[in-house]
Amino acid sequence: MLPRTEPADDPTDDRPTPDGREADGRAADGPTGERPVPARAASREDEPDDERPAAPPVEHDSTWFTAVVRAHQRDLHRYLVRRAPGEADDLTADVLTIAWRRRDDVPDGAELPWLYRTAGFVLANHRRKGRPIPVERVPEEIDDDDPALRAVHDERVREALGALSPRDRQIVLLNAWEGLTGQALAEVLGIGRGGADAALSRARARLAAAWGESA
Repeated sequence: MLPRTEPADDPTDDRPTPDGREADGRAADGPTGERPVPARAASREDEPDDERPAAPPVEHDSTWFTAVVRAHQRDLHRYLVRRAPGEADDLTADVLTIAWRRRDDVPDGAELPWLYRTAGFVLANHRRKGRPIPVERVPEEIDDDDPALRAVHDERVREALGALSPRDRQIVLLNAWEGLTGQALAEVLGIGRGGADAALSRARARLAAAWGESA
């Protein structure tokens, strides 16, 4: 009797083998007749945000400082002109000097609010010193192109602002003159976004009440 032999593998045989693969090594069809889709290779987009490499920090060098000065010096100067017209040039220089010395503390993307906040401290120190303003440096005319300066010289507006606390007045003027709201206002005040929104709402309400009383 001849020995029993196993039939040779048929390369055209599509029947799956016991391990779930077809005779040619391909994965067998799924129960719906469709071939399973191979798993997609993970991409960088699939990585959680906290696992992606962070963007390199901006180097706060002389090039960075020059760009900050060009972008924000005018706004900073106007901030100080509105609050200390005769000393605005010197105070602007003082603030920018501090910005250069403390350049590593200036937050990227919030440079102007940081400058405003620093200017507030510089201005407060300046007022405490009580330095006299030279007569020759007092401006002779009001800048008629600035509606905010025209408004503050209105007697009724001055009276309403004068009825506010220094903190409320600061918030109202930061909003009216510098146009600060939300996170930018919070950065200047040194508080959270929610606190800044609430403080602005309260200050506006008190200004409206003071305005009504002055009518």
